[in-house]
Amino acid sequence: MTAAPDTPVLDTLTAMTLDSVERCHMEPRSLILARISALVAMDAPAISYLAHIDPAIKADFTVDQLQDLLVAIAPVVGTARVMSAAGHIAQAFGVAIALAETEAEAMAQAEAESRKA
Repeated sequence: MTAAPDTPVLDTLTAMTLDSVERCHMEPRSLILARISALVAMDAPAISYLAHIDPAIKADFTVDQLQDLLVAIAPVVGTARVMSAAGHIAQAFGVAIALAETEAEAMAQAEAESRKA
């Protein structure tokens, strides 16, 4: 029997997002534009953006392109939604960076311990 994951809801949502990205036949950059636009329009929380960081990186989506997207949709969704999205995106990047740092520290510690053995 396998151990239950510590984050079953997040793991499920991440798997759903990745499955959707893999099954969609849109060009990766267009897909990311569509998904981020939808997140902004619905005032999605930071965790929703977090699930899209890896696919955006894989699609070579840049911060400049993200800014252009927010500028482009601002007249449609409104300034309040764009400003809210900017804050949520910043939070998502902060979480992603913290997770990467934690993973790097764990790997470094494991390597150091293996060298001692």
